[in-house]
Amino acid sequence: MISLKACRNCNTITDQNKCPRCSGEVSREWQGYLVVIDPEKSEIARKMGIHASGRYALRVK
Repeated sequence: MISLKACRNCNTITDQNKCPRCSGEVSREWQGYLVVIDPEKSEIARKMGIHASGRYALRVK
């Protein structure tokens, strides 16, 4: 079974041991799941500072 992790810097969800987007440290402790398809039209993406489409965690510990 694949264990999903979230980046502590950019909140990107990944199954890798380092974030593929920013090379930041990842954590197994995260909450919430957000899929951004069009970040320019998404108010949630704007509030979270997301500028690229992808899978994101809402909170990372």
